[in-house]
Amino acid sequence: MSLYPLGLRLSGRRVLVVGGGVLATRRVPALLAAGAHVDVVSPVVTPALQDLADKGRIGWHGRPFEPSDVDEAWLVLAATNEPGVNAQISARCDAERVFCVRADDGEAATAHTPAVARHGEVTVAAFGGGDPRRAARLRDDIAEKLADGTFTGKAFRDAPKQGRVTLVGAGPGDPELITVRGRRALAVADVVVVDRLAPHLLLDELRPDVEIFDAAKIPYGRYAAQEKINAFIVERALQGLDVVRLKGGDAFVFGRGGEEVAACAAAGVPVTVVPGVTSAIAAPSAAGIPVTHRGVVHDFTVVSGHVPPGHPKSLVDWPALARMKGTLVLLMAIENLPAITAALIDGGRDADTPAAVIADATTTRQEVVRATLGTLGEHELRPPATVVIGQVVALEEELRGTVR
Repeated sequence: MSLYPLGLRLSGRRVLVVGGGVLATRRVPALLAAGAHVDVVSPVVTPALQDLADKGRIGWHGRPFEPSDVDEAWLVLAATNEPGVNAQISARCDAERVFCVRADDGEAATAHTPAVARHGEVTVAAFGGGDPRRAARLRDDIAEKLADGTFTGKAFRDAPKQGRVTLVGAGPGDPELITVRGRRALAVADVVVVDRLAPHLLLDELRPDVEIFDAAKIPYGRYAAQEKINAFIVERALQGLDVVRLKGGDAFVFGRGGEEVAACAAAGVPVTVVPGVTSAIAAPSAAGIPVTHRGVVHDFTVVSGHVPPGHPKSLVDWPALARMKGTLVLLMAIENLPAITAALIDGGRDADTPAAVIADATTTRQEVVRATLGTLGEHELRPPATVVIGQVVALEEELRGTVR
């Protein structure tokens, strides 16, 4: 079977999907991402398709297929579990000269859906000569090489391009907790600006020619001023380079990512923000502590503790936090923890409230100290660490041994 590969512009065009099962559920999101107007015809649909219909993202006609359904469709997917119905759909499409993808019979179909991998703006489509497993293996091999940087393609390296900046949240410490999109950004980066909280093992995966700028960000120690970082990433982007600003956690959670975006915007440099897993949630999770739990707490608050209570630059209403019953998560608070705990107790928070400190969360050096609000100051603690205060900390004993 010889196929002619083709990319379709489906934006604003009607695509008919007949069938509401698992296959339709797999195919519809990609059609929506291409901008297609999707109509699903099926007496019943999966909960995922039902949700899309309820939100108005697809049209759902809860009935069997009718030949007139093909009218004004640019593409049809016959995805029912009944070969006879699929054959009827295919025949109608032939009569109307509309391409039809058949789930049950590739030989009878007039169109085939390839195995697809997406890498940023690049889409790779693989056909396997009629063997979908071969196509999937080829797709996965290419996708893996695109993601880890071992295959970037000569076209990626030689084509003229506009410089850009990508802010990547690398997660709480374990390099495997960076997002897929974040890893892809690193794979094509020309320059990486990194500070100490980002997983440095990720740097070992970069191409040898990648320029690395160490921003340090060591508390009370050597660091590059934010203005210098802003100027550097803008300068390199204006040279036509792909710049990745690699940060621990999430760039917009006490990461000063907004300042870097503003600097790029002022210079006319395009910016992409890749969200990361913030330690505010990941660190407690890694210690077996849920920040919320049904019947225990319905809210949690994340606070930066880099400025102590009572300081002229403090923007935190500590007395209000002391009166709240929810979970309190403190970041960058180790230096000022004695003052913070005193302010919370003075504000009315019970000194016996369970508390925990998770240092180097998600890494092989992770250490968890369990205490109470009143005894936190008695322990020797080290940054980077996340402080959790609230009744959820007591749940850790119940969950201990089940969280790895």
